[in-house]
Amino acid sequence: MVLEAISKGFDSIGFSEHSYLPYSPRSSRFTEAQAKRYAEEVHDLKRKYQDQVQIFCGLEYDFYSNMDTASFDYLIGSVHYLDCGGQIVSFDKGLPETIDYIRAYFDCDALAFAKKYYETVARLPEKASFDILGHFDLITKNNETGKFLDVSSKEYLGIGFETIHALKGKIPFFEVNTGSLARGYRTTPYPQLEFLREFRQQGFGVVITSDCHDKNFIDFFYPDAEALIRAAGFETKWILTESGFREVTL
Repeated sequence: MVLEAISKGFDSIGFSEHSYLPYSPRSSRFTEAQAKRYAEEVHDLKRKYQDQVQIFCGLEYDFYSNMDTASFDYLIGSVHYLDCGGQIVSFDKGLPETIDYIRAYFDCDALAFAKKYYETVARLPEKASFDILGHFDLITKNNETGKFLDVSSKEYLGIGFETIHALKGKIPFFEVNTGSLARGYRTTPYPQLEFLREFRQQGFGVVITSDCHDKNFIDFFYPDAEALIRAAGFETKWILTESGFREVTL
């Protein structure tokens, strides 16, 4: 990843590993001990390549995580799991699994699923002091053509707007995330245009991220993402520097 960033002329690159989730079946792949090693490795890379690129060690912290965040340069707050009757269950899967999830835990009511998700997102500031709000409308990953949820409906948009209002002044930045495009789930980034406009209206700063999971996509769709946020009324974006987040003109 670092070498690819250098080859593409990046000024900086940020790593954002997922936080430790003790209830996740995937947790064995990233234990608390591994999280520590991850931070150490990124800091080693910082020193090794300090004359070629700035490297930041971040963490994408899930709402139901519980781990120390002191060693990270920045935090992304996100929600991949919901509390369904006392059971913490992931919804971030493929389309068949998502539909089964809505059927099993929300009695086939996709709007109730959305309401539960956005209510949880609104509570993120209870968990940590986040810099960036991650992939705001993640629940629409498999909903490109309205397969289970009408994202243009007044009810759905109202739930999202209410969440944006609740987070105003609590998380300064949100991300325009192009990872779903790189992996073929969507043809537009998170979040959808209506939410982009509302974030701007409410005074949030915007950060463009690739969430790439693959070195070949570290800058995937970036020019188009900039065009999208300009269309939503943004004139600037924010980037992370050694002295903190800095606003730059688009």
